[in-house]
Amino acid sequence: MLLRHIRYFLAVAEHRNFTRAAEALHVSQPTLSQQIRQLEDSLRVQLLDRSGRTIQLTDAGAAYMHYAQRALQDLEAGSRAIHDVQELSRGSLRLAMTPTFTAYLIGPLLEKYNRRYPNITLNIREMPQERMEALLNEDALDVGIAFSDTQFPEIETQVLFVEALAMVVGKSHPYAKKKRGPLTLQEFEREALVLLNEEFATRRYIDRYCRQHGVAPRIAMEVNSISAVIEIVQRSALATLLPAAIAREHRQLCLVDLEPALPQRTAALLLRQGAYRSAAARAFITLALEESTAEPGGRWAKAAS
Repeated sequence: MLLRHIRYFLAVAEHRNFTRAAEALHVSQPTLSQQIRQLEDSLRVQLLDRSGRTIQLTDAGAAYMHYAQRALQDLEAGSRAIHDVQELSRGSLRLAMTPTFTAYLIGPLLEKYNRRYPNITLNIREMPQERMEALLNEDALDVGIAFSDTQFPEIETQVLFVEALAMVVGKSHPYAKKKRGPLTLQEFEREALVLLNEEFATRRYIDRYCRQHGVAPRIAMEVNSISAVIEIVQRSALATLLPAAIAREHRQLCLVDLEPALPQRTAALLLRQGAYRSAAARAFITLALEESTAEPGGRWAKAAS
């Protein structure tokens, strides 16, 4: 069995048609059919059902496809390993993070990484954690920054710090000028809020907090952008709930304590277990862990508390 047999089989499985698969592979259809037959003969099993108008996977074919895809990913990782430049004079890093970290964490971290390794090309994406974990599992990302409660058992986490959520208001809000104790739940319930929509993990933490304490929040606006939330809160009497560290990055925002306190969550690096880690990825992981423990309690932990 050769690597091309696996590539050819996966192409037919994807297109469900020999003609389209042959075109995508730039080979003739008879050549493709012959290679698939050779693969089936070597495995002593039928992988494709050719009896209908479209090609279908047999039960054996469906089972084999999962392992064929993983084998191809590992072989491609092996190719990257062969050509990896250990001194980091060139290379690339595929990085993703959940949106809240874009607002306060990723800028300083990437500035330091780029200063240390200016020849590494960074591909940076912002996305929900569920999508990030799926792409890590497919070997389409090197490192993710999200939260430690993962959905995939194949995802490994390395803890960075504990992030605290907080009520945030603008400088013109009445609570920004009052020096008083924490807001009660009754006072909080009367506040008009602008919140991130339900696509965000932060919103799910907020909704869980409100359900646990029997609070019906007054939601005046829902948005899908943290920068929009910050801008609205700075310019209006609306309040919001965000990581405390974001407020500390903006002079026009103030923190307001709540009782009981809003939940905390553990920020972490996300990695696929057993995946090859390039020199660029290993350098980023080392830097992120260094920065998270650079001060007593952790630099980001201190900012987020």
